Amino acid sequence: MLQKFHEQNRDLIVNINGRLVHRDEAGVSPFDSVVQGGDAVWEGLRVYQGRIFKLYEHLDRLRHSALALAFAEIPSHEEIVTEIRRTLEANNFHDNVHIRLTLTRGVKVTSGMDPRLNQSGPTLIVLAEYKPPVYGSDGITLATSSVRRFPPDCLDPKIHHNNLLQSILAKIEANAAGADDALMLDMRGFVAETNATHVFVVAQGVVTTSRAVACPEGITRATVLSLCREHDIPCVERDYSQAELYRAEEAFCTGTMGELVPVVQVDGRPIGNGSRGPVTERLTGLFRALTLREGEQVVDAAG
Repeated sequence: MLQKFHEQNRDLIVNINGRLVHRDEAGVSPFDSVVQGGDAVWEGLRVYQGRIFKLYEHLDRLRHSALALAFAEIPSHEEIVTEIRRTLEANNFHDNVHIRLTLTRGVKVTSGMDPRLNQSGPTLIVLAEYKPPVYGSDGITLATSSVRRFPPDCLDPKIHHNNLLQSILAKIEANAAGADDALMLDMRGFVAETNATHVFVVAQGVVTTSRAVACPEGITRATVLSLCREHDIPCVERDYSQAELYRAEEAFCTGTMGELVPVVQVDGRPIGNGSRGPVTERLTGLFRALTLREGEQVVDAAG
C-alpha cells in the first residue's frame, strides 16, 4: 500500500537541533552518525486534537534505546517536548499528524564508526506531517518474507534503532508479491511482526500476539493488550506459527502510523471471512475512544 502525498505537507517546516527550516532546505551533515552508519534511534508519535497519545511512553522508549547504544548525551523529555511543540506550532498542525522523532549520536569529527569520534552532542530531528492513519478501512494483505527478524542475541529488538534494512528488504519482497506488507518470522519460524507493525490473531475468542522477543516493545501493541484486559477480552502473548495465522478467525496489525487495521489475506489465503471481524471492530472502537480522551496536550486542539 503506497502512502499518499498530502498537499498540506508541501511546505513543511522541519526541526533539526532546534533550527526550524523549510523541508527543501533541511539537511544533516554528511558526518552525522545517522548518515555514517544509521547510528540513531527513533519514535513515531501521533497527534489527536493537539494531544500526543502515549507521549511519555514513546519518550521513555527513545531514551532506553539511546542508553542501550551508549549515547553520551540524551536530551531530557522536557527539551524534546519543547521542540515538538515548536515544530507543530510552526506548521500550524493540531490533528491527524504523525511525528517522526529521530535522535542521532551526532556529528563526527571525521568519518568512521567509532563513537569516540562524536564530540559535539546528539542531533534531534522532529519531522511532523499531516498524515491520517495510513491503511484503508478495508484491510490489508500480507506476504511472508524470506527475511527473518533477529533475536536478542543477534540484535536486540528492544533497541528502536534506525537500521531498517531488514524491514526494507522485506517490504521489497511484499511489493513484488503484490501484498500491502510483509509478514516476518523469527529465526525459529514463529510469527514476529510485519515490516512495520505488530500482528494479532483471534481464535475462539482469544486475542493472541507474539512475545516481544524478535519484535520491539510496541506501544500500540501494549495499549491493545491493556484494552483487552480492561474489557474482559481474553488475550495472551506467546509464540505462534504461520499455520495458526492462516486458520485464525480474525487478524489485525497495530502501530502508531496505522492504528489498528484488519488483515484480510496472508500468502493468498483469506483470513476468516476476508473482512474486519467483530473483535477487531470492538478493539478499534475502544482504541479510538481512548485516543479521544487521553494524551498529553502539546498544542491547542485547533488553530
